[in-house]
Amino acid sequence: MSLIDVDGGSGLQGKHHAGTNPNFGTETDAGRPVPPAANPQDSDETGDGEGVLSLLEKAGSLVLPIGIALYALLHLGIEQVYGQFNVTPEQVGVDQSILFGRLVGSIILLILAGALLLGPVVAIGWLIHKASFGHAARLVRAVRRRPWAAGALGAVWCGATYWGFIGFLGLAESVSAVSIVLVATAIGVLAFLVPFRLLRSRPLGRAGMKVVVGAFTGIGLGFALIGSMESSARELAESGRPSILLPFVGFQDQWVVASQREKGTVLRDGRPLLLLGESNGVYALYDCAQQETFRISMEATVLSQLQFTPETEDFDCRNPQTAPQATQETTPETTPEATTS
Repeated sequence: MSLIDVDGGSGLQGKHHAGTNPNFGTETDAGRPVPPAANPQDSDETGDGEGVLSLLEKAGSLVLPIGIALYALLHLGIEQVYGQFNVTPEQVGVDQSILFGRLVGSIILLILAGALLLGPVVAIGWLIHKASFGHAARLVRAVRRRPWAAGALGAVWCGATYWGFIGFLGLAESVSAVSIVLVATAIGVLAFLVPFRLLRSRPLGRAGMKVVVGAFTGIGLGFALIGSMESSARELAESGRPSILLPFVGFQDQWVVASQREKGTVLRDGRPLLLLGESNGVYALYDCAQQETFRISMEATVLSQLQFTPETEDFDCRNPQTAPQATQETTPETTPEATTS
């Protein structure tokens, strides 16, 4: 029996047809072609891993540029906060080392808050993937393979981050959602669409695009945070009402009563003063009632009744009756008189 009768054809011919014809796979002993193996990317199991694990990997690559941008803008935000009291951080003893420690703590708190949001987002993505039987993941991969579509999404997102800067300039008040979408789309198309399209053509460019998107995301969040910090500092300077945000970004809301060391007389009629800090042997104090910041020697001043964030809900530094320090100071003087009378 010849080799052709056993194998159903020449071995060389079988290899030739299998190599040139994409419809042929490997051959069995009977000479029947086996269908080619399925692409791993089309399987639901691989799509599931790519839909969740790949999302976590991509999110990790965005954390670093977002954190760097947030740190830089938080530094600017602290300067804006102290600027509401007409001083700089350096004038109240907040140097770069102290500021770095405070801002690192703020970024850690932001990461913890972001982790709480990341879990539900991943869970929702996983549920959408399961509910669509993998079609959602295939749609995402199809969009990513099209440079213009991926570039357009990144461009619109970066354009939307400019609203943080616009809000910081005070130009976003009473603006409708339609205007926000139109302005974000216009900025994204004009500034980012074509560069992102060119970056998507190469793997190194795609990695660079992720860094740019992450950096602009951090910048947008940072400017939005600066706007909130500045408004909280303005409220603190005008009324002395405590803010939840300022302590988390490293600003110490501490009120004191100052008096002269030699004479023992209280300063500013015993009103509570905001202690901004100390530097070069002097205190930096803020008198909310007079809307004035002044500096006084540490050697000639005694601070008493120190308190962080007044606990009274109706506290107003312009009204001494609502200040717990003033109440504690006048009580010892008035109680004996009331008793004798």
